Amino acid sequence: MQRMTKGRPASDVMRLATGDEAEIAEPGATVRVWDPLTRVFHWSLVLTMLAAYETPSMDDAIHARAGYAAAGLVALRVVWGLAGPRYARFSNFVKRPLTVFAYMRDIVRRTATRHLGHNPAGGAMVVALILSVLTTAVTGFLMYTSAYQYGDDTIPRLHILAANATLVLVAIHLTGVGVVSLLQRENLVVSMFTGRKRRAGPDDID
Repeated sequence: MQRMTKGRPASDVMRLATGDEAEIAEPGATVRVWDPLTRVFHWSLVLTMLAAYETPSMDDAIHARAGYAAAGLVALRVVWGLAGPRYARFSNFVKRPLTVFAYMRDIVRRTATRHLGHNPAGGAMVVALILSVLTTAVTGFLMYTSAYQYGDDTIPRLHILAANATLVLVAIHLTGVGVVSLLQRENLVVSMFTGRKRRAGPDDID
């Protein structure tokens, strides 16, 4: 049995002293899930992608810089996915395809289990968006090189295809966020601003 200090276990008091309040939130309270870097990455990528799509001419310096910035952000996210805190790590949310499909089936049936971090479908979307944004950025860079500027439209076609695929993924992502927010009665958009979500209940996956 844990030693109690004014009605709270001593271990909880120690976590309070170190500032780790996410571990000891009272029932019904929120807990810290998304770290500052993950949140800054998310919204910075949104802004750079908007800038790139609003300046589609490949002669536009803003378009190119936005593309480079997006590629840099994604590279940072890959590193953070390997070395960052618990909920930012790929090992926490990248699941097997069968698990992703099972979760999507449960969403349709309204029986999907709530995940404190990314759910399996959300994790798959993170990976898909990373790949599509990187493909868009790399093909955009190649269009500036002398080898692809004249006579061959393969790279420009791939660039446009990757950019459109990214738009489709974003649309699916927004739809998924909206559906899960409604089903689980939790505003996932707000949580990506605040970093906090409703603490895990007995039937949730922490």
